[in-house]
Amino acid sequence: MGKIQRALISVSDKTGVVEFAQGLADLGTEIVSTGGTGRLLKEQGVATQPVASITGFPEILNGRVKTLHPGIFGGLLARRDKPEHLEQLRSQGLPTIDLAAVNLYPFEKTVSRPDVAFGQAIENIDIGGPSILRAAAKNFNDVAAVVDPGDYGPVLEELKTNGGGLSLETRFALARKVFLHTAAYDRAISGYLADVSLVDGQFAKQQEVFPRKIWIGLEKIQDLRYGENPHQRAAFYGEQGALNIGVAGAKQLQGKELSFNNLIDLEAAFSCAADFEAPVSVVIKHTNPCGVAIAQTLAEAYRKARETDPVSAFGSVLAFNRTVDKETAAEIISTFVEAVIAPDFAADAREVFRSKPNLRLLEVGNLSQARAKIGWDIKRVSGGLLIQDQDMVSLDWNRCRTVTKRQPTPEERQALEFAWKVVKHIKSNTIVFTTHDQTIGIGAGQMSRVDSTKLAVMKARQPLNGTVVASDAFFPFRDGVDTAAEAGVSAVIQPGGSVRDGEVIQAADEHGLAMVFTGIRHFRH
Repeated sequence: MGKIQRALISVSDKTGVVEFAQGLADLGTEIVSTGGTGRLLKEQGVATQPVASITGFPEILNGRVKTLHPGIFGGLLARRDKPEHLEQLRSQGLPTIDLAAVNLYPFEKTVSRPDVAFGQAIENIDIGGPSILRAAAKNFNDVAAVVDPGDYGPVLEELKTNGGGLSLETRFALARKVFLHTAAYDRAISGYLADVSLVDGQFAKQQEVFPRKIWIGLEKIQDLRYGENPHQRAAFYGEQGALNIGVAGAKQLQGKELSFNNLIDLEAAFSCAADFEAPVSVVIKHTNPCGVAIAQTLAEAYRKARETDPVSAFGSVLAFNRTVDKETAAEIISTFVEAVIAPDFAADAREVFRSKPNLRLLEVGNLSQARAKIGWDIKRVSGGLLIQDQDMVSLDWNRCRTVTKRQPTPEERQALEFAWKVVKHIKSNTIVFTTHDQTIGIGAGQMSRVDSTKLAVMKARQPLNGTVVASDAFFPFRDGVDTAAEAGVSAVIQPGGSVRDGEVIQAADEHGLAMVFTGIRHFRH
């Protein structure tokens, strides 16, 4: 590509446009601009020509039509390697346009406002902008299309060092970005309009929790060595516009390349740790917590979490909701751990971790804030997707009912609340024995609830006397409560709702237990 002789600039987002236009002008590029962009550039002393100087036609319809003209699109689409294209431009007195810097009306920002009127939304559908961008991007062999203000600086730098031209590689990269951008723009419009209905002569967006049509844009973060097993291929994708959120936005500070299974476990660890306000340590193995504890310090929380099941903790993934300090780092490296995710890591902790260069460290920022920004929970089935809200509900004691003769003590309530936070992060059927600050026995993923109870008892490494038990769904029979009582629990928390609730409550009363019904179930499949 030769030197950029002429650039068309028409932007809604004016960020950096003055500096970009001035930089182009300093390189001898003629600037052609529209309406508000042109006025801003002139006010800032950047020489610019109006679009009408090419089209010979004024802006009309309050600016709705200004660039939709053969003078603009001929200059963008003419192939420089076809003499007949250039001759046709010359015969019509039309110049070539070598660069188009355009960004679009803020449709998504507009419709995100809860009070936006339908008419306002329609007026923020850009017509000329996407057309210009697509034309310039299609002709990337000869024209540069710049849609992202973040590219202004790199483009100017390359122009300065490349004699006023851009490499084919750069032009192609810019073109790809344009088509991704315009595709996302069209998805946003079609998604909005899918939920608009005409009612009594008025167009209005229906207030539906789940829209009629969903377009999910994904961007590849990295290829993975393999999937769940070595014979499966895999890659890691992030949602466009949300690449700085959660595990997808975490910064890897050290360690080996992340694997498919690492990422799944990191998500499970991240989600669980984000539910706690006190300093917490979460130990994950195969997506299930095998130990969770809170304490005054992270190091103590980790020691207690690891104590729940030290055998399973070998080769685990860890999550913390505080800065990992030196003492905690020293505890972590005392056994084999695959990965650690936390808001951040202290400098002296990083020094400790350097002795384990393969250990993956991921910095995710504030866990609770990141967790709150994550949208729907999506699961794949053959030929489609299942979409639901995230399970973000917290325990509300005002909605709970104590159904036994004995009320839980304040200490038991504290332990029940801790157990209830943990239970929703474990695969169903789930039974968890805890104290007020530590998991003691966990039974996960069994086909019957009594088997989960027996497994949790078997896995416990210390006496269960005085512990509490949480069940993610109701006890269908009294046998699970009987098993827990025989192990030594003093209180139970569960959703309730079984046809045999009466028998289950009777069992709790016979054993002198306090039992609380939450009315909320936490299945996790």
